[in-house]
This record gives sequence, C-alpha cells and structure tokens, in this order.
Amino acid sequence: MRVGIIGVTGYTGNELLRLLLAHPEVKVTYVTSHSFAGQSLDQVHPHFRGITDLKLSSFSLDEAAEKADLFFSALPHGQSMDIVSQLYTAGLKVVDLSADFRLTEENLYREWYGREHTASHLLGKAVYGLPELYRKEIKEAVLVANPGCYPTSVILGLAPLAARKLLEPGTLVVDSKSGTSGAGKVPNQGLHFPECAENFRAYKVARHQHTPEMEQELGKLFGQEFNFTFVPHLVPMIRGILSTMYLKIKDNLSYEEIVNLYREFYDGEKFVRLLPPSMFPETRNVYGSNYCDVALQWDQRTGRLIVLSAIDNLVKGAAGQAIQNMNLMLGLPEEAGLEAVPLRP
Repeated sequence: MRVGIIGVTGYTGNELLRLLLAHPEVKVTYVTSHSFAGQSLDQVHPHFRGITDLKLSSFSLDEAAEKADLFFSALPHGQSMDIVSQLYTAGLKVVDLSADFRLTEENLYREWYGREHTASHLLGKAVYGLPELYRKEIKEAVLVANPGCYPTSVILGLAPLAARKLLEPGTLVVDSKSGTSGAGKVPNQGLHFPECAENFRAYKVARHQHTPEMEQELGKLFGQEFNFTFVPHLVPMIRGILSTMYLKIKDNLSYEEIVNLYREFYDGEKFVRLLPPSMFPETRNVYGSNYCDVALQWDQRTGRLIVLSAIDNLVKGAAGQAIQNMNLMLGLPEEAGLEAVPLRP
C-alpha cells in the first residue's frame, strides 16, 4: 500500500517516516514540505542518507492522488484542515495528526485554538483515533483524527474508571510533564536551550488547548459532561510524557478490585502495559516505542487513587499511534511496524 506524508520535515513527520520505512506492508511514495520543496529528503534530514531517495514536494492534490492511497497530515493545527478537506473530498483516506478534527464542536475549536474552522463539515465525520476505545470505528473510517499526546496519556490512564462511572466529578487533578519536542519544531524563546536547561516550569496552567479534547472523550465514557484541572509542565528533555492523575472514586472498591478492573479493560491490548504494584512508569522505559505504561497507587491516608502513565509523545502520542490507526484502516495487523523494543536511553 502506498502512503504519503504531508509535512514530513517536522518532528512527527520525521518520526512517521522513520517508522514507516521499516513497515513490512507499506511504502512511502509521496512526501511534502512547504519550506524545503525541491530538495531531497536527506538534504534536510541527513540521517536518512542512503536509506531513501525521496524528494520533497509542495502539496498538489493531483500529484498526491496519483502517488499514494492513504495520507498522514503532520501539519500544525490550522494548517491541516484545508489539505485534509481536499484529500477527503477526493475519496482518499487520511490520518490527521493535528488538532483540527479532534473536537466535535466547532465553537470549542474557535475558543481554544483562536481561529475559525474552515472545514467544519468534516468534524462529525472524523473518527477519534484512540484504538483502545474506537477500534471498530477506525477500521471503517476515511478520516481519523489522531489524538494529542497529553490526551493519549491521560485518557488511557483514566478510561477504565470513566467507563465504569467510578470517577468522582470535580475531584480529578491531572499533572503532566512533557519533553520539548511536544511543542513542535518552530523555535521560540521558551524552547531556547538556555531557557529550558537547568529549569522546570508549568505553562498554560488550566488553559492548555488539549483540555477540551480530554474532557470530550472522558465525558463520552462517563456519560455526562466532565471537567477537571489540568496543569502541564515542560521538562528539559527531548521526548516523553509522564502524567500523574489524582482522584477519588465513587464506590468503596479495594485496591485489588481497581487493579482487576484495569486488567480486564486492557486485556489483550498490545500497547498498554499495566505495571505491577510498586513499579511506576518512567519515560525512558517507553522511549521510541508505541507503549503506554500505566500504574496505580492507593493513598489510604487521603482516600485518593493515584494513576500514573507514561508515553513517548512522538510515538504513542503521535506517529506510532497514527500508524496503529493506519493499520486498522487498511486491514493490516495492528502492531505491524510498531513492535520495536523501547530504546531506553
């Protein structure tokens, strides 16, 4: 199967290509870059030298439709919606890695992303691409909205409790830490090395744009409107997310019953690893992989459950999950191209 990557020179586009070049069932036949069109890929990313002879193009619908059958859009939010709309209208399958099609309500997109949505007619047609929750729908989808990195770590951490309506509304606090690659490739002062190194800071406190996405999906599972406090932090490392979630649960369940609930919910899931008691997620243990590690800790003194999860924001939080979705859309084994052992730097 021929696939194309729109926006291949960004961090997620680069990671997509790295993984897809080793995929046993697909071939990358079309790659685009607005900034580097006309150059060979290895001029921009020398680590691909001798591995691929792909040339970078400006996006053209006619050329895209001629050269590939399924596309990944790895463009920033706001830039993806127009191109995705063109591909969808042409009958081509798309996995969009931006935020442009994750929210089902146009007004939420306008509120949290500060711009009008020019392809709002597709919001109801996109399937939210979290395979552990929407596998059946993804298999039939033409357009998949790949989840954000923070939402992947948080939703997978809380889904078993939300689906059983065990979360106590209003008690949930989510504290997440991310490496700098989560902010994308465009430089800004806050990501400048002297600003990040030897530093640890919160940002977009209680106003991060991934908040409505998480509330939307957890609300679907919970069966009613759902909100919580979300505080993201920037850590001086390149990749990885660790989310710590503090909450109270409705029923008087024992720790063992909660663990069994998680085991049953994720039974057979290749990429969610429930860790044993006293072992907690670390970003280095999922580095370069499509795994999400989840652990539970009961705080008897305060009556709170603490849920922890770790992912690589560029893989399970972006490119790897996009390939997982592609595999489902094409009827391929879900784990194809994604079975590498974590790199653990």
